[in-house]
Amino acid sequence: MTVLCLAPAFASAECYASYKAKRDDPLQLHFGVAEVGDGNCSKEAAGKVLAGRLARDGWILLSIVEMIPADRLGEVKDRAGDYFLRY
Repeated sequence: MTVLCLAPAFASAECYASYKAKRDDPLQLHFGVAEVGDGNCSKEAAGKVLAGRLARDGWILLSIVEMIPADRLGEVKDRAGDYFLRY
């Protein structure tokens, strides 16, 4: 019985978000993908997590594009380039 109760906690999937960010002076833009953790699987929650991470390097979060399931990460890896799982 204990195993059945604990199984959902281990079965939860990791959450990933694609996002757009910018730096000013000079203007720089980037598209990236970040792991945001199980408890942050909505655009709003992911935005709160990512805004702080990005700000540490001088980036401003513009938007969360979409939440990405782990099995679709390969589809966006090339687009994100150096910013794939960087933040």
